[in-house]
Amino acid sequence: MKNANIPNVVGFIIASLRDAGFAAYMVGGCVRDLLLGLAPEDFDIATSARPDEVVRLFPDADLVGAHFGVVLVRRDGVQVEVATFRSDHSYRDGRRPDKVEYETDPRQDALRRDFTINAMFLDPASGEVLDYVNGQADLDGCLLRTVGDPERRFEEDHLRMLRAVRFAARLGFTIQTETMSAMQRRRKSIHGVSAERVRDELGRILTEGGARRGMEWLEESGLLAELLPEVAAMRGVGQPPEFHPEGDVWIHTRMMLDGMREPSLTLALGVLLHDVGKPPTFRLADRIRFDGHAEVGAGMAVRILERLRFSAAQTAQVEALVAHHLRFKDVRRMKESTLKRFLRMYGFEEHLELHRLDCTYSHGLLDNYHYVREKLEEIPPERLHPPRLVTGDDLMQAGYRPGPLFSRMLDCIETAQLESSIQTREEALALIASEFGPPPA
Repeated sequence: MKNANIPNVVGFIIASLRDAGFAAYMVGGCVRDLLLGLAPEDFDIATSARPDEVVRLFPDADLVGAHFGVVLVRRDGVQVEVATFRSDHSYRDGRRPDKVEYETDPRQDALRRDFTINAMFLDPASGEVLDYVNGQADLDGCLLRTVGDPERRFEEDHLRMLRAVRFAARLGFTIQTETMSAMQRRRKSIHGVSAERVRDELGRILTEGGARRGMEWLEESGLLAELLPEVAAMRGVGQPPEFHPEGDVWIHTRMMLDGMREPSLTLALGVLLHDVGKPPTFRLADRIRFDGHAEVGAGMAVRILERLRFSAAQTAQVEALVAHHLRFKDVRRMKESTLKRFLRMYGFEEHLELHRLDCTYSHGLLDNYHYVREKLEEIPPERLHPPRLVTGDDLMQAGYRPGPLFSRMLDCIETAQLESSIQTREEALALIASEFGPPPA
């Protein structure tokens, strides 16, 4: 059987191992994806060959996980993980087995894996599938289930609870009742996982597809309240029906997550957190109000993302998305210079898409979205970012003394440029003399 989604190097490695007398199969996520008709992103091979025997066959291979029997083989721009069949023993740190034993039977290797749909082996030549855990039945039934006892699987590696959410969300599967019950019981153990590992899984849940369902699985399991209590607090927070006929803050946020299409990580985080400031600012006056929720939410977003060890650049962009998401309501009243500065913000397409989602899944009014789109098309780049007419050196040559006032002078000139009221160096210097006085004698 030849599958176009299987690189030639995978078949070559398996054939080489078999020619040397070893058992070898594709295994894990690549098998799952192939059986679902998807193109795998990564390829793993499991074999009865020990790491040293794999390296003898492929001398340029790297021992990337010698303790776990993992060797990385690269050919034709493709890298393949080749791992020895193994069984794992106790996991005292909730992440890695204290001891592994190499095996010759693939069944033993299957029984130590996380989920049934990730524990199948495939012979790419014949198409034969080795399935010791009913993984194919679970694929057919769209069911996410652990291999064996879910309590034990999650005790071995606490991150598997988030992986369960990610796979179920991305594939549109249901999490088996016993598996979900174990997640609910063990939810607090997620605090034993490093922030970096949690961050990476949350990022995948938000961007790999099914973000809404992922958040719902997180909520049902109790993991949302453990990891993102600020987000869990959105449930039940009412909104003024004239602006949000869809319902509370959590319903609105989940609808926006569902409406995303291949979002960047920062946009997805911006959608998730754009209204995180509403629960603490909720007040009932003439109507439901959330005074200053964008500013409060921006500060909360920073604290959340720093807690989860997102990068400074990612945190800054999400902070900006949350802080500025209400500004679109004022675009028609903005001065020309204010509007242009708004339009040229870093990553503005993400701001615009966040606004589109926010409106689409609330009142449905997209007038300001289309207005901004039109402005972006009609304003040429050189008018959004006009060349500097005057520098600090020019101001000194004109007789002004260097100091903090220079930044205000240069900002004044740029504002006038953005307002299209000056165009030359001479006009800029005349404006400075008019606004700040002539240079000292």
